[in-house]
Amino acid sequence: EPKFLRNITFTMAKSKNHTAKNQNRKAHRNGLKKPKLERFRSLKGVEPKFLRNMRFAKKHDREAKLAAKAEEK
Repeated sequence: EPKFLRNITFTMAKSKNHTAKNQNRKAHRNGLKKPKLERFRSLKGVEPKFLRNMRFAKKHDREAKLAAKAEEK
């Protein structure tokens, strides 16, 4: 045996790159949860022109409802 081969260990090439073993069990341990439903989606990042128009539309809807109630009485 040559001197330079004494401290070298040979390992076989790795063959397994991925496994899904136990992942499904782990996922179901606490139950798969549905995402929480938001009552109102965030308007963050929405076009300012649209937001401004929406604000005015809501305001005038409110005024129209109040006027309709006043007429009713």
